[in-house]
Amino acid sequence: MEMDGCGCGSVQKMWFLVCIALAFIVGGRGDPQVPCYFIFGDSLVDNGNNNGIASLARANYLPYGIDYPDGPTGRFSNGRTTVDVIAELLGFEDYVAPYATVNGQDILRGVNYASAAAGIREETGRQLGGRISFRGQVNNYKNTVSQVVDILGDEDSAANYLSRCIYSVGLGSNDYLNNYFMPAYYTTSQQYTPEQYADTLLQDYTEQISTLYNYGARKFVLIGVGQIGCSPNELAQNSQDGKTCVARIDSANQIFNNNLKSLVDQFNSQLPDARFIYINAYGIFQDMINNPARYGYIQSPLILHKMWRSSKRF
Repeated sequence: MEMDGCGCGSVQKMWFLVCIALAFIVGGRGDPQVPCYFIFGDSLVDNGNNNGIASLARANYLPYGIDYPDGPTGRFSNGRTTVDVIAELLGFEDYVAPYATVNGQDILRGVNYASAAAGIREETGRQLGGRISFRGQVNNYKNTVSQVVDILGDEDSAANYLSRCIYSVGLGSNDYLNNYFMPAYYTTSQQYTPEQYADTLLQDYTEQISTLYNYGARKFVLIGVGQIGCSPNELAQNSQDGKTCVARIDSANQIFNNNLKSLVDQFNSQLPDARFIYINAYGIFQDMINNPARYGYIQSPLILHKMWRSSKRF
């Protein structure tokens, strides 16, 4: 199943439609709709896992969290992240805690393993210091599973419980921004064509998804890479006019996304006891660019990015 970009009245409504897609794989009702929610990703959903490590990719200081009730928490946002909104829409009373601080029976509600600067590849983001790669996040999940077994009493009970949880995976952006398209630090763009690079990324990705499956995961939400060629950093550094998205980056992203969609179909075919959906983050952002008023913007987010670039002083 693919979740495309759509015309919605607000960003929250957009994620409500994502929630509908999640409900498709849940197959039931309740409050909350699922017992637990496990999150794997990067700075888009990190909520504090990088706070205690030596890294430039940290957000536990102002102005991050300026609109969040608890102030700066490690979220790379002024307020909630998308997974916070989804947790609310799924009926959770509180947001999913980061792996760095969660303990005891709280793990039964799920864990957020995301780490800013993390990628599918181990070396991705190393110029920023410490981070927890996809493999590292999956290893942390394996530790969580051991704790779930201890709490519930046996492996069968743990397996049954985990099979009803949602597993959200959103990685790959940094493998382009902080790896492939950063030749001063990485050689991957010299080693691989964009097609070859997408293939090697998805080989590693498949390995980690298979590990999650072997450790009880059955309901997967796999999120594609967004239009990172339109991000403020890329507009500032690589766009000729500061407002036109960088085509070579977005083109490479689309190769990855198209292959990921095919991988979702493959997983659904080969693993009939599991459910996989694909979230088209690229299409969602494209709709925001084309129809800004639908999302509460007066003008296109790209214009706002240009204003940000013009006002940047350092």
